[in-house]
Amino acid sequence: MRYEGTVYRPPSEADSYILQATIGCSWNHCTYCDMYRAKQFRVRPLEETLADVAEAGRLYGDAIDKVFVADGDALVLDLETWRVVLGALAGQFPGLRRVSAYATARNLLEKTPEELRTLRELGLSLLYIGPESGDDVTLKRIAKGASAAEHVEAARKAHDAGMKLSAIFLLGAGGVERSEQHAVASAELAGAMDPRFVSLLTLTVIPGTPMGRQLERGQFALPDVPGLLAELRTFIARATPTDSIFRTNHASNWLPLSGRLPRDRDTMLVAIDGALSGRVPLRPDWARGL
Repeated sequence: MRYEGTVYRPPSEADSYILQATIGCSWNHCTYCDMYRAKQFRVRPLEETLADVAEAGRLYGDAIDKVFVADGDALVLDLETWRVVLGALAGQFPGLRRVSAYATARNLLEKTPEELRTLRELGLSLLYIGPESGDDVTLKRIAKGASAAEHVEAARKAHDAGMKLSAIFLLGAGGVERSEQHAVASAELAGAMDPRFVSLLTLTVIPGTPMGRQLERGQFALPDVPGLLAELRTFIARATPTDSIFRTNHASNWLPLSGRLPRDRDTMLVAIDGALSGRVPLRPDWARGL
């Protein structure tokens, strides 16, 4: 397969075929993110995308049951392009059971309900969306491009279309200054969006990003480990989705957890309290990463 630059995918797509139908991110303003800064966003020529699908089908057709469409917010593709791509995927992979992609609230809000329903009928069933925070002050500071209310509306449109959502929040995104507000509002947003999956990552400040420069100038401070665990505790204690599969298994996190919210809330809170008291070991720093 042909890939341009570094290709990113969620941890749960580790065994998926990655199809790079777009290059970069159509928004690409988030202050903490350096994943697509070296790329100029563009839609990959359709003939190249279809050629890769055909090649993957020839090599692995019977073995592929999941496809993740990259790069940063592939939902931005127009309906007709999606129609051709999803049709090709269905034709090449007879065992295909899931097609997923990263999305932003803006992507979802720009699609009509009819377009989203059509995409779902064609096979796009799971969207990964990263509000990162539910705190509007933090969302503005990190240049996320959408408010908490807009994320709720975007989630409603996805639900109405029959799509599953995986929502991603970022411990530490509010900095020390808004740590509590960020944690509380993120929990509230998780409940309002009601995703099927919820993941928490821990902010890593990358040198050279706008946030990296803010850190150097003393305009941003990342909470310490106990502060990050306190945010995690607040989130789990307050989040009220209907029934979400919850994970902190990303390598950036100090404390890997898994369970369901709200069912396993108390068990996970006990684990966090154990970590805060030193009774439960944390992931060693050398084992953490992006």
